[in-house]
Amino acid sequence: MSKVLIADDEAHIREILRVYFHKEGFDVVEAEDGQQALLMVEKEEPNLVLLDIMMPIMDGIAACEEIRRRYDIPIIMLTAKDEDEDRILGLEKGADDYITKPFNPREVVARVRAVLRRSGGFTKLVDKRKINYEGLSIDRERMEVHAGGRLVTFTTKEFELLYFLASMPGKVYSRNQLLESIWGYTYFGDTRTVDTHIKRIRQKLAIPEDSTWDIETVWGVGYKFELKERPSV
Repeated sequence: MSKVLIADDEAHIREILRVYFHKEGFDVVEAEDGQQALLMVEKEEPNLVLLDIMMPIMDGIAACEEIRRRYDIPIIMLTAKDEDEDRILGLEKGADDYITKPFNPREVVARVRAVLRRSGGFTKLVDKRKINYEGLSIDRERMEVHAGGRLVTFTTKEFELLYFLASMPGKVYSRNQLLESIWGYTYFGDTRTVDTHIKRIRQKLAIPEDSTWDIETVWGVGYKFELKERPSV
């Protein structure tokens, strides 16, 4: 059973969502402000957080930033504001999706299911801060990549894309999935953006032919980070 944390200072909003989520088989925990939301994430380890922006003590933007710093967990922002600036700020701070009030509770449940389908649920970042393969080290905390014994400089999106693929070796992602996961649910872009970033990543890594890992193109679908045996001599 998936567990959802609803963080909103309006009790009637939490009640409405709680009823709908229970009806759909979800477990629900609640928080009244951003600070309480942080405590509930630590205590309850939910699969996803619904986070209102306008909350007392600690607002949703600050809470989102802090949760994202500590955990790898899907976050959907809830707000009464229908402004691009707030939407963009929430996504920049790490939100996976954005829903504007008033909303249809059934749509909220559907959006939660969609985000959960493409996420790994709750993970403390201490478990995924570093990825190490032969000849490749990715440090998420420092945002550093070492390949072949040298420090490789990446843009933020290039780093996020490489980390995302390398954290799930063997899993194939379509270009649209990568756009949603790295650039955000509401990103309106061309799938060629992914191709361009992959090309730059490959060029910067300068992957040797005998490498035990590679970023492979899955023709007609997308990309995957593949682990392979070193060719025999």
